[in-house]
Amino acid sequence: MNPECKTYSGTIKRPTEIADNLAAVEEKIAAAASDTGRDPSSISLISVSKSHPASAASGALAAGHRVFGENRVQETEGKWPSLRAAYPDANVHLIGPLQTNKTADAVALFDAIQTVDREKLARNLAEEMARQDRHPDLFIQVNTGEEPQKAGVLPLDADAFIAKCRVELDLPVVGLMCIPPVDENPALHFALLAEMAARNGLDRLSMGMSADYETAVRLGATEVRVGTAIFGTRPQRS
Repeated sequence: MNPECKTYSGTIKRPTEIADNLAAVEEKIAAAASDTGRDPSSISLISVSKSHPASAASGALAAGHRVFGENRVQETEGKWPSLRAAYPDANVHLIGPLQTNKTADAVALFDAIQTVDREKLARNLAEEMARQDRHPDLFIQVNTGEEPQKAGVLPLDADAFIAKCRVELDLPVVGLMCIPPVDENPALHFALLAEMAARNGLDRLSMGMSADYETAVRLGATEVRVGTAIFGTRPQRS
């Protein structure tokens, strides 16, 4: 396995660079947690390895990291079986949109699915979890910016959808996830998500990416999704 990966800019991330980047991000998470009196160990760093080759994830695994985020079912099917064979304690989250026709594969592949956002998908997940007797953690994705091009349940519909998933469908919903608009203050969206989670008795908040994860930690994130700050710019897709 080649430990190097070429990015848009032609730079190469070696395992030692990835390990150093992980340590730097963890240090910033700890500092942000300390600012608000939180225990840094209560925050999970999800290393977003989407679009990066298996060698990049392998570099993070070799450094001791175990939690990863992927965007696509098909990419995960090709990348992760060999990595899981070498590191069976790896934990992989789906952080990209899930098509209903990929539900069975997603339930089989992922330890958590962070992008539950509509009733048809929720019902398919309930059926597949019962069929496979496998129950990955689920997050409800909330479109806090109400952007028409973005996935996620709208804030005004979130409480009812959360209740439907938990009560009617008995799904293992553990928290909420959001991706704020790029041109707005993310803190406002993180605060809104935290308020929704508290109102619904949910403990986990997946929010914050490479540009704003420290802000997210200060506002209660329990999972932050960081890719570029660890692996560099994503490689071009072939």
